[in-house]
Amino acid sequence: MIDLHCHILPEVDDGSVSNEMSIEMAKRAVSEGITAIVATPHHQNGRYHNEKASILQSVEQLNSLLVREGVPLTILPGQENRIYGEILDDYHQDKILTLNNTGKYLFVEFPSSQVPRYAERLLFDIQSQGIIPIIVHPERNSRLLEDPDLLYNFINKGALAQVTASSLVGHFGKKIKKFSHQLIDANLVHFVSSDAHNLQHRSFHMQAAIDVIESEHGRDYYYMFLENAQCVVDGTQCYKESPEKIMRKKFLGIF
Repeated sequence: MIDLHCHILPEVDDGSVSNEMSIEMAKRAVSEGITAIVATPHHQNGRYHNEKASILQSVEQLNSLLVREGVPLTILPGQENRIYGEILDDYHQDKILTLNNTGKYLFVEFPSSQVPRYAERLLFDIQSQGIIPIIVHPERNSRLLEDPDLLYNFINKGALAQVTASSLVGHFGKKIKKFSHQLIDANLVHFVSSDAHNLQHRSFHMQAAIDVIESEHGRDYYYMFLENAQCVVDGTQCYKESPEKIMRKKFLGIF
């Protein structure tokens, strides 16, 4: 199993605070059946600034450490980019890192309480460069909770989305859990990832989430999420179904 979204790199953002914590996180990941993690430190979120070159260096150092410690886990490079208008300019200046540096998929994070007005245009512009934007944890964005048609529009126009494992199993509350499952039913998310920051309050929960997906949505979704993660790290085409709108009456029933 591949985890596409994790803050396992030490001392770069609000995730792991030390090499020791990163090793413990890696061991926990292995215990859940994870064989590879895409390290995705925050970038341009108003607090953290992690450009491509520094991430590649940190990934190399952590992989060497895990080899020395005998932990059978591979760390791959990535970046969690808060949406901003100059993201493509920075990409062409080699500051922005696609997932596993394949030039194919790019994480895009919205502010937790809003979706910028320019988001639709920027997501289009990213795709015009041959890059597929992946919207991270849309289920935890209060604006998308209020108006899921916004996400439908982004997905219908070619973006993809990633749901957090902890959301699916209820660690962010009942509303977010139910919304997460509605997004799966409506074909509005294409990946499940941990977004793990530590082993206390923001751990992996990947195996539990995958089990829930299989039991509540069926084996087809189970395999789709697993295979799509592999497609991302390989830089190949992901599998997706036609998106559907979440019916407003049904959606309001989660409150």
